[in-house]
Amino acid sequence: MWYHRPVVNEELLQSLPNLKIVASSGVGIDHLDLNLLSSYGVKVSNTPFVVSTDTADLGMALMLASSRRLVEGYQMAVSPDTEYFPADWLGAEVSGTTLGIVGMGTIGYKVAERAKAFEMKILYHNRNRRNQEEESAVGAIYCKKIDDLLQQSDFVLLSVNLTPQTHKLIGKRELELMKPTATLINTSRGLVVDQDALVEALQNKVIKAAALDVTYPEPLPRDHPLLKLKNVIITPHIGSATKKTRRLMMENMMESIQAGLTGLPIPNEVL
Repeated sequence: MWYHRPVVNEELLQSLPNLKIVASSGVGIDHLDLNLLSSYGVKVSNTPFVVSTDTADLGMALMLASSRRLVEGYQMAVSPDTEYFPADWLGAEVSGTTLGIVGMGTIGYKVAERAKAFEMKILYHNRNRRNQEEESAVGAIYCKKIDDLLQQSDFVLLSVNLTPQTHKLIGKRELELMKPTATLINTSRGLVVDQDALVEALQNKVIKAAALDVTYPEPLPRDHPLLKLKNVIITPHIGSATKKTRRLMMENMMESIQAGLTGLPIPNEVL
């Protein structure tokens, strides 16, 4: 499967009685009905580890681009109407600020490693706390309650899988807990955020800005209000979009398919 295609539903499964495995690209499996697949004896694999480095890089890129207003700056620099650069056109610093990471899995932890180089204070919220050695390596502080992280962070980065528990994890209440100077960064799934609540928060300056690699749907309708806000950066779900990583994803999928067809243990099997 690539970009969630083909759609795996009961009709497809009934038409493919010899199907043994579905190899899905990327980390997320929210597009798959695992119980349905299991009932047909079909195994599932994904490619979770090869995408982590590039996605962490993009998370940092979105943070920097948003805080330093790179998109607005580019538009100003190339505009045919620009006659001078205003001295009071300012961005915000990243170094020395507080980053809150929601979801400290492989990607979230790699973001923390990068943020440490920017001398950021790192908070994180996760289902399971990392061990002390891992926390110390990046200087991360565990927040058992997400509310504590939201209230303290200058940047909130979402790096969670989409599940029933994380569906609209960030809504009106959570956005109102954030600092009015804070930026929300989402590299996970669009449905982790209540987009209507986010639009309202950005319009009313409840938070300062948002930088999104994911939305719902993708792409957004061309008249969607998020596309008209200057304090928003949106990229087209490119967390893993480098030549090397996409090739590795394909290789991982082929390895899983070959293992599934020959009865060997499946690399990256989703259980």
